[in-house]
Amino acid sequence: MSTGPSSAPGSTAGALRHVLSHLVTPLLMCIGMGLAYLGAFHAPEPHDLRVDVVGSGASAQVLAQTLQDKGDGALSVRTVADRDIAVNHLKTQQSYGAYVPGGSPELMVATASSDTSATVVQKVFTEVAAGQGSPLQVTDVSPTAGGDPTGQGIFFLLVAVSIGSYASVAVIGGAGAVLALRIRAALAIGTSFLVSLIGAAFAGPVFGLVDHGLGGLWAMAWLYSAGILLIGVGLHTFLKRWTTLGVMLLFVMLNFTSSGGIFRPELQPGFFGSLHSFWNGAGFVEGVRSHVYFGGHALGGHLLVLALWFVAGVVVMGVAGTTEAKRRREVAASAREAAAAVRRPVGVEEEMEEAVGV
Repeated sequence: MSTGPSSAPGSTAGALRHVLSHLVTPLLMCIGMGLAYLGAFHAPEPHDLRVDVVGSGASAQVLAQTLQDKGDGALSVRTVADRDIAVNHLKTQQSYGAYVPGGSPELMVATASSDTSATVVQKVFTEVAAGQGSPLQVTDVSPTAGGDPTGQGIFFLLVAVSIGSYASVAVIGGAGAVLALRIRAALAIGTSFLVSLIGAAFAGPVFGLVDHGLGGLWAMAWLYSAGILLIGVGLHTFLKRWTTLGVMLLFVMLNFTSSGGIFRPELQPGFFGSLHSFWNGAGFVEGVRSHVYFGGHALGGHLLVLALWFVAGVVVMGVAGTTEAKRRREVAASAREAAAAVRRPVGVEEEMEEAVGV
């Protein structure tokens, strides 16, 4: 009677060690997600948040200096000569609020730039107006589309496109590992095209997150997704079962938290604020905002960020191809050596037989 594998001596201990070794990955994900999300979002505080006070007289200067001093680094307050300059600053994301003092004080904001930043600014100047005994009128000079009232829809679109991209890495890199690298690269490009189409459908006809500029949004979604897929598939050659953790670190933990989709860098700790300047998620979020709401202002820089991540993916794939070719040569050389070792005793026996015959 045969004994089942589960009753074999040591099989339970071996299986348990196998399970425990694989539990390391989700536990590291838990730690990483907690550190990233809570570190970036748990206590947003403004620092150097740029706001304007409209006016050139002494009262405007005094108000600006008072806010600067009381803010203790939270605000960066400047005075501008007139309302038109203040509006231009808001529409080019040089400031996140502009206060027009007077008998009927007005606060101008651009919620399309960041709803949370606009909320912080509104709270500050509501107190200022209340101190002067006047109600505050709020004017939104760059509102978001009707389908995205909070202005955070672009961030959640980023989440959807990112998950579709990095989850596909596991399939192409794992199940497709037997395929030639050029085929995996083609699958990565094709998958990114499909993911970007899904993202564009969500942004446009499904939820109406944007009311124009859908073609540009799709192009940025494809470039963003393709960069993730190429980097991830290339990394699988080196990381193997750790690839999922690696791409989550790059494209979730560090990416979502630094994108500016919930809080801009002026409301985050310095580490995440610094990542905002060159990480691919920030390139996508800010690129879409620029394209849809701000007339393409600074769009070139955001596109450059996305393009550089795409180029990084091409480079990683190239290095992976070189590494895999080297491994194949080493395996072939080892096979030849093994075959030669098998043939060698046969040759010796033939020589002995010939010697005996003589």
